[in-house]
Amino acid sequence: MRRWCYALLLGLCLSKLAHAAIDTYEFADEAQRTRFRDLTQELRCPKCQNQDIADSNAPIAADLRREIHRMLGEGKTDAEIVQYMVDRYGDFVRYKPALNSRTWLLWFGPALLLVGGLGIIAIIVVRRRKARSGAPDALSAEERERLDHLLDKTSR
Repeated sequence: MRRWCYALLLGLCLSKLAHAAIDTYEFADEAQRTRFRDLTQELRCPKCQNQDIADSNAPIAADLRREIHRMLGEGKTDAEIVQYMVDRYGDFVRYKPALNSRTWLLWFGPALLLVGGLGIIAIIVVRRRKARSGAPDALSAEERERLDHLLDKTSR
């Protein structure tokens, strides 16, 4: 009986996943279908932020898919559709934003951080090597005599 209760509970929890909306669109030709698929995979869902609008089940993603389908039907180019989305939602909506004055840090920031980190490591290594080379390796005669005297005292 307990197994049946667990199975029923699991089925109820998983039933939410089964209600995902599936969009069906009519296209004039296969090229238009391919353009639609490419555009929906290129654009990020504004709500989900980590999914493209092709894979997202968010209501705004469904609206964006309908909008892209409408614009394709009107004969808009891919560049016009992407620009419309960027104008409406900002550069964030693109997985690969264009390189411009607002996005240069996004493109080159990781490389700058890596170079900066390597530079800091190099400075630390050079300073430590200089500190080691400046320290005397051998004891002077007076220091050796004092050390021998201290060791003789402690060994008694």
